Amino acid sequence: MDVGKERRLRRILGSDGRTVMVPMDHGVSSGPLPGLVNMQETVARLADGGADAVIVHKGIARIIDVKGMALIVHLSASSDIGPDPDWKVQVTSVKQAIKLGADGISIHVNVGGNPHENSMLADMGRIADECEEYGIPLLAMMYPRGSNIKSQHDVTVVKHVARLGAELGADLVKTNYTGSPETFREIVQGCPVPVIIAGGPKAKTEEDVFRMVYDSVQAGGIGVSIGRNVFQHQNQAVMVKSLSAIVHQKASVEEALKILGEK
Repeated sequence: MDVGKERRLRRILGSDGRTVMVPMDHGVSSGPLPGLVNMQETVARLADGGADAVIVHKGIARIIDVKGMALIVHLSASSDIGPDPDWKVQVTSVKQAIKLGADGISIHVNVGGNPHENSMLADMGRIADECEEYGIPLLAMMYPRGSNIKSQHDVTVVKHVARLGAELGADLVKTNYTGSPETFREIVQGCPVPVIIAGGPKAKTEEDVFRMVYDSVQAGGIGVSIGRNVFQHQNQAVMVKSLSAIVHQKASVEEALKILGEK
């Protein structure tokens, strides 16, 4: 592996090869959601909680201090109020992200029936080549979404999209949790690069989030990339601390809930 890429991956993953990322690219798709109004305040709380990395778009990357966390710049965008929210287009370059001090690049690809799927895959292949050239890790957010998908959490389709991300050059793959350690183990075993779970929509309870994270790590996942369930939490720092305990310290769900209760 390129020495530059290896160093950047260590900043993203840490000494144990695991990571707690907080994606905050939602301002492009959904606007200034609660928790994303004052980005610097939120970033500071995430750093206090021990997050390993944040994922933001280039405009936010220019104005925030990441407080020692790894910076991942997101290259993909679409708007929820646009004609095709599932069609992700490239909105900046690998070179520009590196100029902003990025430790990693992330892209979003929806697979499963979108008429623009081929262009998203073509973008990914080209971006992966550029990341390799510059020695910067690529996180591919691979989701089964489209007219051919009955369930976005079905093990068969999640296994396919995760493998697709690895096949096209991703260093890390983020995808949906499939609902059980047994099925998610199939995703990990079928993907030759490390797998991270997405947080999904706002959960009903923190215990639901912690159980999903715990089970995914037990199945071989290396961590989480959780947005709304962190930045919309009433105590963002303690939520991150609880997640980090599961991912990095092998804490149980009960132990994570106890940490949360110490807020």
